[in-house]
Amino acid sequence: MGNVVAWATQEGCLRVSSSVRESGPLSPFEGKGQDLYKKAKQLIPGGTQLLSKRPEMFLPDRWPSYYQSAKGAWVKDLDGRGYLDMSTSGIGSCILGTSDSYVNAKVCEAVSRGSMSTLNAPEEVALAEKLCALHPWADRVRYSRSGGESMAIAVRIARASTSKEVVLLCGYHGWSDWYLATNLTHSQGLDQLLLPGLSPAGVPKGLKGTAVPFHFNDKDGFDALMAEHSGRIAAVVMEPQRYQAPDVEFLKHIRAKVDDESAVLVFDEITSGWRKNIGGVHLLYGVNPDIAVFGKGLSNGIAFGAVVGREEVMEAAQDTFISSTYWTERIGPTAALATIDRFEQLNAPELIEKAGVRVQEIWESQLGKSSLRFSVGDRAMAPLSHMAFCYDDQALNRALKTLWCKEMLERGVLDNGSFYATCAHQEEELSHYESCVAEVVEVLEQSLREGSVYDRAGTCSHGGFRRLNS
Repeated sequence: MGNVVAWATQEGCLRVSSSVRESGPLSPFEGKGQDLYKKAKQLIPGGTQLLSKRPEMFLPDRWPSYYQSAKGAWVKDLDGRGYLDMSTSGIGSCILGTSDSYVNAKVCEAVSRGSMSTLNAPEEVALAEKLCALHPWADRVRYSRSGGESMAIAVRIARASTSKEVVLLCGYHGWSDWYLATNLTHSQGLDQLLLPGLSPAGVPKGLKGTAVPFHFNDKDGFDALMAEHSGRIAAVVMEPQRYQAPDVEFLKHIRAKVDDESAVLVFDEITSGWRKNIGGVHLLYGVNPDIAVFGKGLSNGIAFGAVVGREEVMEAAQDTFISSTYWTERIGPTAALATIDRFEQLNAPELIEKAGVRVQEIWESQLGKSSLRFSVGDRAMAPLSHMAFCYDDQALNRALKTLWCKEMLERGVLDNGSFYATCAHQEEELSHYESCVAEVVEVLEQSLREGSVYDRAGTCSHGGFRRLNS
């Protein structure tokens, strides 16, 4: 099946069409992207700036790797081939869909008036007012340009506010020393929190024991750690929700224990924020943190992050040095204001919830007709949906996932079983995707019967962090 895309004549962008695009002279596994990635590995340690964008995480030596343009739910590679993005949509950063016209217009206007100056951009004050209005428990806001930076800021403020050092943490919170210090104590301490295999190489040994992991919804385990480290706890850092729904009583219990400890409760909303509601997902559960951290979807693909918190905690930012030139540029807060406007205009959380549920139903329906063993994430966070193969043989699961990526790519779809919904994933895109899933399920089932999964898959995709050979 070909790709159902046509190129918009004016902007070189993609949009859905009833016609089928010609496939062109190259197979989807050849071309400029693969050549450029080989060069990149000679120039860039690890090949890419983000682990989640490494081609090895999808289809080693065959993933398109680089894009020429993107619009909505569609991507054009360096050879001009169009793909329907049923993967992570900019690693969850583009809730509206890539290159949203409304946000782009606001950003282009800001750039035309100067994105940087000796003076400050007034948009940062307007955005602070908006964020505090959406989170009535909060009084103060600081900005950054990435989620990892934002989390480092939040932890620094928490430690400055309490004059303590230990951080109890749950979930994934980025690449910084304060977080990777977890694996100085136990080399696999972070393995079950999202990404296995994260090395603390380069993290000062003096941070050993300052970051201690606990498990989501595990009240007894959390209480044991609170008792063990009592008097030294600066902060409890956690995602209030990722894929799994929280036990609200667990969140309330944590809030109470943090208060008893005179520590700071930090909710990392970089992934969860804006997807279930406009603002932080914690608002749905009635449990307020001392600091909430936002990034990714807040600015729809424009680099930006925000740290929102209570006055008595956030004012500690004035007692420690937290400052950076590009945190003051105009584009980030302009994009965030425009993105929130569009969320409100479209009721974006409702749209992406519907798209996420629809994709889960496609997986359950099409895979359910087959003999394949699989699991689909629950509906707790449908906009972040996941499908996995569930055999006892982990190598077989990896090979099946790789073959899924390969067969989807041949049909003009970027897909590895993780779907981050956007407002651009509408019925025409989803119906086309359902047809592709039906075909690919047949291929995988036949491959299992014939014992040809490994031969068809070729070099299997990576899971978690690992060092690359150039």
